[in-house]
Amino acid sequence: MEMLVIVLSSAVILTVAYFTYGRWLARMFRLDDKTPTPAVTLRDDVDYVPCPTGPLLSQHFSAIAAAGPIVGPILAGVFFGWLPALIWILVGSILIGGVHDFAALMASIRHQATSIIEVVRIHISGRAYLLFLSFVWLALIYIVVAFTDITATMFVGAMDLESGRAFASIADAKADQTTKVFIESGSVATSSLLYLVLPLIMGLLVRSGRLSMNAATWIFLPLVGVAIWVGPYMPFNLDVVLRNLMPNLTSAESALYAVRSWDVFLLLYCAIASVAPMWLLLQPRGQLGGYFLYAALGAGALGILMGGQTIQQPMFTGWVHPVQGGLFPMLFITIACGACSGFHSLICSGTTSKQLRAEGSALPIGYGAMLLEAMVAIVSLCCVMLLPLGSPLIDKPNPNYIYANGIGAFLQGIGVSRAIGVAFALMAFNTFVYDTLDVCTRLGRFILQELTGWKSAGGRWFGTLLTAGVPIFFVMDKTVDPKGNVVPVWRTFWSLFGASNQLLAALTLLGVTVWLWRTRQAIWVFFVTGIPAVFMYVMSSWALVTIVQQQFAKGGNSDPVAWIAVVLLILAALMLLEGIAALLRRDPSASDLSPALT
Repeated sequence: MEMLVIVLSSAVILTVAYFTYGRWLARMFRLDDKTPTPAVTLRDDVDYVPCPTGPLLSQHFSAIAAAGPIVGPILAGVFFGWLPALIWILVGSILIGGVHDFAALMASIRHQATSIIEVVRIHISGRAYLLFLSFVWLALIYIVVAFTDITATMFVGAMDLESGRAFASIADAKADQTTKVFIESGSVATSSLLYLVLPLIMGLLVRSGRLSMNAATWIFLPLVGVAIWVGPYMPFNLDVVLRNLMPNLTSAESALYAVRSWDVFLLLYCAIASVAPMWLLLQPRGQLGGYFLYAALGAGALGILMGGQTIQQPMFTGWVHPVQGGLFPMLFITIACGACSGFHSLICSGTTSKQLRAEGSALPIGYGAMLLEAMVAIVSLCCVMLLPLGSPLIDKPNPNYIYANGIGAFLQGIGVSRAIGVAFALMAFNTFVYDTLDVCTRLGRFILQELTGWKSAGGRWFGTLLTAGVPIFFVMDKTVDPKGNVVPVWRTFWSLFGASNQLLAALTLLGVTVWLWRTRQAIWVFFVTGIPAVFMYVMSSWALVTIVQQQFAKGGNSDPVAWIAVVLLILAALMLLEGIAALLRRDPSASDLSPALT
């Protein structure tokens, strides 16, 4: 079967869903462009700034569609086959993920653009508010650990351009007699470091008034291309540097120390980025990153459409994976972003709601962007489909190399050099991760300041150091899978991130359900947000319990990772009880709590 059929069919299904179910949601939420949004009524040109639909869609899309819709679908496709992954992406994004994002955005809009956590405080209870804050911060720690380590592993080792086989170190790649041409991961490190410098210069030029944002974008985008081109010619292989400094190190030891060093560097970067002015780094890098996202999606789709790629991997591999566990519930937490993601609620109610110029734009931005992310996930899944049976990338799945191998193959089909395609894909993947790390660290700081009430400069640094410092403890740890095999840190934390992220989605849907029920008392509320909340709560809790059992089995009762997961389960259970109590509570003033849908 050709991939073209899968991609086109998926695009048609998502488009039909947008114009049918999406528009029905808009009617149920009574979107009205005549109603002024908080971006208009509270405009301060700092946080509250009305933004046209197109630019805001791009900004929101780049914020939510980071590396998640790449890593999750690839792993799920390897573990269970591409068909279950495809079905969950389509059904999940249409009926759960899109509803989750749209409802979180509208809940924020109808509450003066406050966060979804504040909506929980208003409609459930103050206790639920504190429980939710604590839960979100712990979930963010999992995200930071997973994405930091997966980025660090991209900077060390090499990839065989012909087979896609990954090597832990440059020494291993050079020693392998079957490898003819390989791309050094140090080239990605070089390009990434250059990429981090370019937005700083861009931000300073725009801030000083020497360049407009549009002019700067068209100047610096080609420079990003230069950074990608320079990388392979000037690779910074930290494992090689360490072996030169310490000749007694084995190749495995130098690779491990190099990854750990990059972990620390990335967390230091996160700490600095989270306290730096928005205009200096995040805004210009977000502008460049948005174009990267569109380019990667467009390049992949174009290669699939014109390259004539065929599917070689099986559509279904079994109900139980020997390491990952059962398809139920692990599929639903392995693919988080791309089908449903609780993290999106923080973006929708954090920055996007403060820039929405008209309520009608909530449909394309809240619901439509989630469906676009589903397409990113499907293109990523196609990178698994094209792998030949027996591929070394299947035996030890590394999502960044599988993605790079796939995009390289797609672009090669339309005449682009495979080496250039792989380098572009690795850089694009890395760019998406930076966006996630920045936002999570900054959100973690905000939450700690809210919990402690320490809003001064000291509180800002305390929140930053704790949010970026705690992950150091985890990335330095030795991690093993349920069979006792040593695995990268990100591999262990991906399942934990997925489970906590989906549990966050369930709690967000719970909060939205309480809000809608208390302001509308319409039965459709339970079908649209209530049932998805129950489904996500059951699947994510089931998965988290499974992971906790595995962690305790291999690490004993002292495993801190398992105990944090236990705390998350307790926080979620307590908040669920608070939500049920709020649904059953009769409050005559409930309809006055929010002008929500009246």
